[in-house]
Amino acid sequence: MAILMYLLTLGACFCFVGLKTNIYIRQKRKMSFRKVNIIVLVLVVVLFLLVLHHNFLGLSSLLRNEVSDSGIVGFQPIDFVPNVPRQAVDGRQEEIPVVIAASEDRLGGAIAAINSIQHNTRSNVMFYIVTLNGTADHLRSWLSSSTLKSIRYKIVDFDTKLLEGKVKEDPDQGESIKPLTFARFYLPILVPSAKKAIYMDDDVIVQGDILTLYNTPLKPGHAAAFSEDCDSASTKVVIRGAGNQYNYIGYLDYKKERIRKLSMKASTCSFNPGVFVANLTEWKRQNITNQLEKWMKLNVEEGLYSRTLAGSTTTPPLLIVFYQQHSTIDPMWNVRHLGSSAGKRYSPQFVKAAKLLHWNGHFKPWGRTASYSDVWEKWYIPDPTGKFSLIRRHMEISNTK
Repeated sequence: MAILMYLLTLGACFCFVGLKTNIYIRQKRKMSFRKVNIIVLVLVVVLFLLVLHHNFLGLSSLLRNEVSDSGIVGFQPIDFVPNVPRQAVDGRQEEIPVVIAASEDRLGGAIAAINSIQHNTRSNVMFYIVTLNGTADHLRSWLSSSTLKSIRYKIVDFDTKLLEGKVKEDPDQGESIKPLTFARFYLPILVPSAKKAIYMDDDVIVQGDILTLYNTPLKPGHAAAFSEDCDSASTKVVIRGAGNQYNYIGYLDYKKERIRKLSMKASTCSFNPGVFVANLTEWKRQNITNQLEKWMKLNVEEGLYSRTLAGSTTTPPLLIVFYQQHSTIDPMWNVRHLGSSAGKRYSPQFVKAAKLLHWNGHFKPWGRTASYSDVWEKWYIPDPTGKFSLIRRHMEISNTK
């Protein structure tokens, strides 16, 4: 459009100059006194064209920069594959953004999750895979050499500097901070043009059509919908040394004055942030990301989390910010605790009926022992580079030797 305006303006200017020149020639003898005025006019027009040309070049440069530069500190797009999905997709369908964090040591989980989503929907899904820069090449080679090479995706590098001053190692927890678990706090930055998005952890398998989850209704003023830990699909669970995983007291230290001043009931049912639907318009309006970062910083300064913290350190800030301000998703879309123990918590019939299976907990389906690992492995695609392999497979081979 800018080029067209430029050409029209340039043509009009030349026509104008030509007209004035013809008048000058025809009336040269009679109007010799206007010669100086015409020359001045021509010079003004030429100067105008030069200025217009300079501004046009500046505009073109600006547009190029806006396209190539993410403009966002901490997130840099690495790859974008705008291929048509395996199934025929109606171009009029709304795009469904699905955000998944993929760390190097759990990359096989992200691959299986993506594969299960892709094979159980005909919707226009765009995967936003958040990872660290060193994992991008490995992920790309895995996606391009498998049945997933036709998916639409974007790989986004997460800059760990975003977390400086907001998280700290807790020796009592015995685990190091995993930066990618905080990617969910920055959804509007990851998917800047979307109005809604789905976030899910890498230890899930989707057995239903993701469109159904995407269409979860959110109440007015709610920026996200979670599955509550008191719902009917997941029983209340207490893990030794990890505290209650179904209410606020399992995550927040109610001995701290700042927590008490929030007037949040300790018995309030918590929710699981491993799978949720976000209204990004409302998220941005309420500055949810800034609110989450505020509570992260306060925890570093004052230690607000429960000493027997249940689950990951990403949950407490979300519980505070979304206290009584979130909608709920169908509990069948987050059937969790499959990784809480090695035993089978649910019946095979229930597992088959679940729309989404979640192996939250220490027993991952690619690890040594996990319930229903055969269901997960149905969607797993072997790593062509050989860097990632199933731990239990190595154990089985070792035992047969």
